[in-house]
Amino acid sequence: MKIEQIYTGCLAQGAYFIVSNGEAAVIDPLREVEPYIQKANKIGAKIKYVFETHFHADFVSGHLDLAEKTGAEIVYGPNANPAFNAHIAADNEIFKLGDITIKALHTPGHTLESTSYLLFDKNQQPTALFSGDTLFIGDVGRPDLAQKGDLTMEDLAGMLFESLRTKIMTLPDDLIVYPAHGAGSACGKNMSKETSDTLGNQKRFNYALRADMTRDEFIKEVTANLPEPPKYFPENVKMNRDGYESIDDVLERGDQALSAEAFEAKANNTGALILDTRKPEDFAKGFIPNSINIGIQGGFAPWVGALIPDLKQNLLIVTEPGKEEEVVTRLARVGYDHTIGFLNGGFETWVAAGKEMDSVDNVSANAFAELYNSQSPEVIDVRKPDEFTAGHIEGAKNLPLDYINDHMADFPKDKTLYVHCAGGYRSMIAASILKSRGIDNVVNIEGGFAAVEKTKVPVLQGV
Repeated sequence: MKIEQIYTGCLAQGAYFIVSNGEAAVIDPLREVEPYIQKANKIGAKIKYVFETHFHADFVSGHLDLAEKTGAEIVYGPNANPAFNAHIAADNEIFKLGDITIKALHTPGHTLESTSYLLFDKNQQPTALFSGDTLFIGDVGRPDLAQKGDLTMEDLAGMLFESLRTKIMTLPDDLIVYPAHGAGSACGKNMSKETSDTLGNQKRFNYALRADMTRDEFIKEVTANLPEPPKYFPENVKMNRDGYESIDDVLERGDQALSAEAFEAKANNTGALILDTRKPEDFAKGFIPNSINIGIQGGFAPWVGALIPDLKQNLLIVTEPGKEEEVVTRLARVGYDHTIGFLNGGFETWVAAGKEMDSVDNVSANAFAELYNSQSPEVIDVRKPDEFTAGHIEGAKNLPLDYINDHMADFPKDKTLYVHCAGGYRSMIAASILKSRGIDNVVNIEGGFAAVEKTKVPVLQGV
């Protein structure tokens, strides 16, 4: 038996490849399924099952393509009602995989169909728990994403309390917990950077598993201070439940190399959004007017999901040469399937063609410090509210990047706006969005708050 965790940092997501005696199973696969197929082929194993812990909100799973290409059976837990053929497991149902068995444990709370999978080794000893979004390392799944009708997040939190106490906390302490997400995911609020742990450690250190915790205390704690979920979450749930286009078709449509002239014509004729995925510092020096910068080296897919509201929006890509397929794939992971081409040769092609360009003004932290002391500039901090509270430039206005589309009226057009985040990634995204909306009076503070803190600019902390 072998268990392999396949962790994707951009999504803070863990998929799992399990193999025993020539049979394999994949739990919560990513949209691109060829890596799983190649793993199975390399060891001569047949993928028998695709286990889904729930209808994911933060990414599009690869269950449909993987089942289509391998003949594997898709398995969901009780209460799931997908629009495609799948086996809906009963609570405690057993699945045989080579010399091992996997038991479905219905653990509602994060969603109604949430199911954990308990793995028994060939000696029938419980060895691993694939807990999905029910139990994370250091946290539990947020209970506010599956509210329907009269069902409140408090109702779901109560279900989660019962699931944890009756189904999971009764299991052996030496069991290894493998969750679907780690730190950085929006599916929880206090996740550890660790991606697995023993259940015994979680009983000791996870705030939500305290032995003396009452049901009411649990509900109060897990529902407190939940950030607003990203707007693309409901659309991803719908795609996972109702079906989606094959990843092969999505990649083929996006793999259209365009000259500068063809790229420009397609942008004008289709209303496509131009998405520039280069590094912030490269984007600032020159870019196609009205394009949006979301650098692929950062939290690319979640930021696309948070900031581009229409998943059916046509997209044209500007990226470093050789990164085109990666960009299209990572967009598809969160349901953005309508990439219709890329600028062949990258931005240099646009420059060589003599096309119109735009740029973002930058100011160093030291230069900003001199300016701050003499001019009282308009400072916009696009970090999250908790970052702002922990420490911010005196007089700065906090307008988090996550909600920038809802607050465009809050950015004055009659003043120069000095925009910053923690280090520069988010502030360049913000600057590009502002400029695309006709707010040109934007200056990016290089190095962000981390750099400004090292100057004599006054900083307020804990306010």
